[in-house]
Formats: sequence, C-alpha cells, structure tokens
Amino acid sequence: MSIDLSLDRLRRLVQYLPPYTRPTFHIAGTNGKGSVSAILTSILCSSAPSLSVGRYNSPHLVSIQDCISINDSAIDASTYSDARSRIEHADQVHETKLSNFELLTLTALTIFEEAKVDVVVLEVGMGGRLDATNIIPDESVIVSALTSVDLDHQFFLGNTVADIAREKAGIARKGHVLILGPQKHPEVLESVQDVVRNIGGELISSIMVVRRDWDSDLDGSLRPSLSLTPGHFSEPPPTPVIAHMPCFSRDIQATLPLFGDHQLENLGVALTVISTLLTHPSTVDTKIAKSISPETVCRGIRSVRWPGRLSFHPLPAEPTIGISRPLIVLADGAHNPASSTTLGSYITHLLSLVDEKSSLSLTYILSLSHSPPKTPLQTLSPILPPKLPSQSSLKINVGVALLRFTPPDGMPWVKSVAPEDMRDVVASLVPDAEVWVADEVAHNQLHHALEWAAKRDGNGVVVVAGSLYLVADFYRFLQQERVKELSS
Repeated sequence: MSIDLSLDRLRRLVQYLPPYTRPTFHIAGTNGKGSVSAILTSILCSSAPSLSVGRYNSPHLVSIQDCISINDSAIDASTYSDARSRIEHADQVHETKLSNFELLTLTALTIFEEAKVDVVVLEVGMGGRLDATNIIPDESVIVSALTSVDLDHQFFLGNTVADIAREKAGIARKGHVLILGPQKHPEVLESVQDVVRNIGGELISSIMVVRRDWDSDLDGSLRPSLSLTPGHFSEPPPTPVIAHMPCFSRDIQATLPLFGDHQLENLGVALTVISTLLTHPSTVDTKIAKSISPETVCRGIRSVRWPGRLSFHPLPAEPTIGISRPLIVLADGAHNPASSTTLGSYITHLLSLVDEKSSLSLTYILSLSHSPPKTPLQTLSPILPPKLPSQSSLKINVGVALLRFTPPDGMPWVKSVAPEDMRDVVASLVPDAEVWVADEVAHNQLHHALEWAAKRDGNGVVVVAGSLYLVADFYRFLQQERVKELSS
C-alpha cells in the first residue's frame, strides 16, 4: 500500500499558503457521509437570502473536477487546473511530497477560499483523524458529523469497528459539536464519546426522521408507483417525511427523493447539523443562520440529488452500439458489506412492489475493489441471491456480469478484483444464475456487459454495483452516448 496517513506534510506546506477561513461543516463516516453532504448542500443552496456553498466529495464520479463544486455545480476545468498547478508548485518548492489526495484537498480548499464562499461542506476521504481534510483550522469548523461506522479500510483504520470509530471521531474539535448518526454497532458510541471527551468537544445524537402518509395538499399529486416496463418506466415516488428540529417551532414536512430507509437516518444527521448551527452557542455565524428557515429546509430536502446512490436510469435501445432493447438501470456505489446490505434491502423492497404473478429479470453488473481483509464473499452475499419479500411467489431470472472497472486517475493503489476470481463466489451464492465474465484484455468492459444484459430475456432491472468506480464508468458511458446523440 502506498498511502502514508499523516498530516505532517500538510502542516509543513499550509504555513506557506494563504490561510483557510471558510465556515465549514466537516462530515465523516463509513457509509452515508456523501449523502449527508449532498443533503446539507441542497439545504444551504436553497437558502434565502442565497448563500454561496462549496462542497468537496471524494472520490470524483466522472471527472476530477466534479468532486469540487460551488452552488451544487462542478467547477470548470480551468479553475481546477489553475489552483492545482499552484498547489503542485508550492509542493515542489517546499519539497513536501504530498500525495495526490492531499494535493486535491488543498486545491479544493484554495478554490473555496479564493471564491470567498459563505460556507463549505467538506467530506472526509478516509478515516478522519489523519485524513487530509482534517488540516482545516478549529476556528473554521462550524459543526462536525459522523454517520454510520462499519468495517472498511481496516488496513489503514484498524481491525475493529471500535478502532475505526475512534479514527473517524478524530475530526471532533475542542469547543465544537460532533453530531453522531444512528449506529448498528453499540461499541461505536463508547469509542466516539471517549474521543470527543478527550478533545474537549460536545457530542449530540442526531434527530429522528420518520415516514408519514402522502398529503396531496402539502406534497402535490402523488406520482405513479413503480413501473419496470421499458418505455413506460416510472421510478418510485419520493418519500414523505416528518421531523422535529429543535430550532423551529413547527415540524419539518417534506418529500425526500433519495431512496432507501437509510436515507432517513442520513437526513436526520443533516437536519441536526442545521439545527445545531441555529441554536448552539458555539455556532455564531449569523449570515448563514439568517438565511435558513423551515421553508428553505423543506425546499432543500425536496431538491436534493445524489447520483450513483440507488439512482434509476432508463437506457433506451440503441442497436448501433449493441443495446438491443431498453434497459432500466439501478446504479449504486455499494462497495462494502454494510452498503451492500442496504442495497440488498432496497432490492427486496423493489420486488415487493412488483406484481407477484409476473416474472422478472434481475441482472447484476458487478466489479469490486481489491481491499483486504474485505472479501468478495462478504461484499456480494448481502445482494446475492436477491431476497424475496416474505411469502412472495415472484419468479426471478438472475444474471450476473463480472468485470473490471476503469482504474481511477491519480489513485494507483486502487485495483479491481479479477472477474475470474469473483466467478466461483457468484457460483456458490447463486448456482442457477446465468453468468457472463468479461475478457480481461477487452476495453469498454461495461459496454459489453450492458450489451449482454440487453440480450437477456424478460423485463426487469439491471443493477450496476460493487464499486463507485464502476458506477463512474456507467455515468461516463451515459455522457458519451449523450454527446454522440447531440452531434448526430
């Protein structure tokens, strides 16, 4: 492994750079931190009077610039390259030898500082205590938050959930609040409490968000329910939710367009961050607070988008590129056992919405990162075989395509599991499944997998999952096809 987790190099270099002063929400966690960042950003961008909002997420999805956004729009290539070149020059002059992620993080912070954004939503890359984002000064931190903690990246963060929780809680700051989201593992709370207490911070648990009935007066006309018929596809309607925020006298009632029960927990973390901003003595930025109201919070919830996380995409038939019939693709970046469990639960929920008298084709297109001690079996068993709703007689025709994702730029340590190595695991989990394995030397492996999926019998869903890098390949495929369509 070529990652050296330390803030020493960054500390040496930042003393030669203009200070970072932007008010910042700092978000860590194993799963959910990106969703919380997206929800927070959407709420802040919906403010009135308007706020300028920077957001930093990693990894990037399609291009390196899309992990740095201002007002929910990715920065342009020239802005990125100009800031990046100056950071690289400083790195060379002072011989600090920063990693690619450290260079990227300083590039983002420089862009936000020079744009004088009103507020930044900063997502941790990996861990927390020694993550490059933790270089920001205490006085810039408004509130920190920690989402669900589970096993992942054990090589770097520790072999137990308690160890990992301590590393992630290292973003806590003296005199500031750390919001803790709901946790599956009880040992997380004790570990986080110890870290926050020793740092001199304050720990607050996130508020609860619950489903409610659809209210046509409040939510408008109810959209059609799920339809998986190509050409007549309709994704599930957004989830009506209700939550009490201590900062407001009335409940927040909105519709959440992010799918999955776990997003209620992520929304709860985001709302607690906002409520803390408006009520806690340590948060005194009046400009931000004056721009937030129940109306703007509801508007932000309704407007949130977070591609690659239980995201539906109808793909039209395009015989010229081998897509022989329309496909309905569900793209999700599930890449560890916990996030795969979330995906598996959502697929079960989808199956509960399908007419039991029909049959369904369920095609998985999968690629995994090589990240010991995590194994392909641990990541794939929550989604294979698909779990039917209780007492369901639905007939499912399962197919699985196994391939490699495109190596991400600037991350040479990220490697995919060989498709042949996944074949035996899949065969043990779903012995009756139809399996397609990509040619190791073939280019455009995802394209070939989609071609194969389109040739399978029956209507249904194609699930692209296993790695956010594979999901990125899918979005690049969509982008390329749109460009071809526009130029034809």
